[in-house]
Amino acid sequence: MGLIVQKYGGTSVADLDRIREVARRVIKTYDQGNDVVVILSAMAGITDSLINMAREITESPDKRELDVLMATGEQTTSALLAMTLKSMSHPAQSLLGHQAEVLTDHCYGNARIVDIRADRIMELLQKRHIVVVAGFQGCDLEGNITTLGRGGSDTSAVAIAAALKADACEIYTDVAGVYTADPNVCKKARKLDRISYDEMLEMASIGAKVLQIRSVEFAKKYNVPVHVRSSFTEEEGTMVVNEDANMESVVVSGVTYNKNEARITLKKVPDRPGIAAKIFAPIAEAGISVDMIIQNTRAGGQTDLTFTVSKADYETALELEKKVAQEIHAEDVFGDENIAKVSVTGVGMRSHPGVASKMFAALARENINILMISTSEIRISCLIEEKYAELAVQVLHTAFGLDQE
Repeated sequence: MGLIVQKYGGTSVADLDRIREVARRVIKTYDQGNDVVVILSAMAGITDSLINMAREITESPDKRELDVLMATGEQTTSALLAMTLKSMSHPAQSLLGHQAEVLTDHCYGNARIVDIRADRIMELLQKRHIVVVAGFQGCDLEGNITTLGRGGSDTSAVAIAAALKADACEIYTDVAGVYTADPNVCKKARKLDRISYDEMLEMASIGAKVLQIRSVEFAKKYNVPVHVRSSFTEEEGTMVVNEDANMESVVVSGVTYNKNEARITLKKVPDRPGIAAKIFAPIAEAGISVDMIIQNTRAGGQTDLTFTVSKADYETALELEKKVAQEIHAEDVFGDENIAKVSVTGVGMRSHPGVASKMFAALARENINILMISTSEIRISCLIEEKYAELAVQVLHTAFGLDQE
């Protein structure tokens, strides 16, 4: 017996038949004597359709009202699941984000959770109710509805699990767990039984779409065990937990790739203090995140500076940098969207030398040119031409002994 938080994504609640299947899975957990809190996403495709409707009215919908609109997707699935559970003779009640007292800042569209006052959830659990909470949403201190950004239901689930001191947070999705690579790209990919918070954080930040990165941050901070599993099968998934000694024996746990990157280069930039600040200040003010940065020093007090942003921000960033180039008297600005980032991740890198050289050699054997490199303590990323992304994943997966036997 314990307290289990379960989160179901959009494909898991895509229609009434799927909602009934979710209800049966919830009831099975409940009937084993557990207290159960369920966090739901909107039905697959609903959020996008709501955004499209808003944009038919105006190209720039008011952000506050857009959050009110988008929150209705999760409200619908929560009510439908609660109704379904009651029809199956199990006590249930749905709560919206503000009723569950998920308090956020006032950044509409991408709000951050500042507190969860779980009193009402606890009251319902004490009455042995199944509590169904609309994910992806909360409210600010003025009572305005806010949403947590894409993948926000994962964040809702882990944050609520942390607030309730739950025994586990189960994330049900359309994949069976966390794999050593994308199974659609690498047929020899293996499902991992366990992965550390740090590895999952790195993989989420560089392209793996299994878990939203903010949810992993919450899980690590509050030590919430997260079980990633499929809502379509009964098999065990992947546990995301604290690092242990056995994890360090594996040098590389996974290979990921991301095609959602673009690079911008400023050529012949004056090499003097303050120039980098002038280059990146407009980018920061526009709310654009920069990933990789590389600087090549030239003779004559000049340098070339290249950085990457998401493809969604590419055009805006490029226009901003053209203005900066004129101000700082750089010779030229140009960009490239036909790139991809491929990465290897593993906590074992801390204690095993030679990972970078093995990665570079494997790519070289396939004549894949490396455009940029970035590293962390447990991750190495290479920027390459987009057309080689899938091949690079397969080659690196084999090179680091990850292929399924």
